[in-house]
Amino acid sequence: MSDGKIIGLGGGAALDPQLAARAGLPAFEPGWVWLVGAGPGDPGLLTLHALNALSQADVIVYDALVDESVLGFASRHAKLEYSGKRGGKPSPKQRDISARLVELARAGKRVLRLKGGDPFVFGRGGEEALALVDAGVPFRIVPGVTAGIGGLGYAGIPVTHRDVNHAVTFVTGHMAGGAVPENLDWPSIARGSPVIVLYMALSHLSSIASLLIENGRHADEPVALVHNATLESQQVLETTLGQAAADVERTGFKAPAIIVIGEVVRLREGLDWLGALEGRVLKRDPLETRSQRDAG
Repeated sequence: MSDGKIIGLGGGAALDPQLAARAGLPAFEPGWVWLVGAGPGDPGLLTLHALNALSQADVIVYDALVDESVLGFASRHAKLEYSGKRGGKPSPKQRDISARLVELARAGKRVLRLKGGDPFVFGRGGEEALALVDAGVPFRIVPGVTAGIGGLGYAGIPVTHRDVNHAVTFVTGHMAGGAVPENLDWPSIARGSPVIVLYMALSHLSSIASLLIENGRHADEPVALVHNATLESQQVLETTLGQAAADVERTGFKAPAIIVIGEVVRLREGLDWLGALEGRVLKRDPLETRSQRDAG
């Protein structure tokens, strides 16, 4: 893959063999590809299967959103091969990435395809797995914590709460070519989902907000944007649907960001646990529903 490059060797953190045995973790066989979710950034959110893969892989083909601290768990012999795709920047073609995975596996390597979040949540993991099936390459899927749940959790925002919503919709903010996903049923999304979580949507936030408002969402509906979710550099911008794009421009808020729209954002006043560690006083009843529940 001409766009990829080997940048060095892993840090050599080894998984305890006794722990691996107790957990029944599998051996990473030569010629296999494991598609593994690295989570939203904090290495503490890696699964045992992910750590097991990192400790055994010969080659790690990793995405732009995989944090360097996660790569520190790779074995010393592993080659790290960058294969990141970032909007608006030169990126390897998806077919080239898939072809590289096949090439490495056929060379007898233990190939770890490491993806930020979860491979099957807007991560093109399905496309890559089907390419492996087509090539006759054996593979394993290792799910990861997706930013739309874990990242919002670090911001103190639950994606569901019984006083607010019993459904949530996850939406991609751009198509493969970078355009606004106009083929989505925006009227149904606007009317039918009390909470909407947007991935990769920062550059199209103004257009998406307009589509939602045109189809019935209130301009004053709470919105939160989380930059570098779960990392020490995490930032949270609270705003409204009608003001979100202007506030992003005014504050210089940058990608990567996960965006949530809905009343669950108000719960952050009571659930910002990271803020509480720094002295924020949390509100006991942010939705002001306790008296109603107690009365019922």
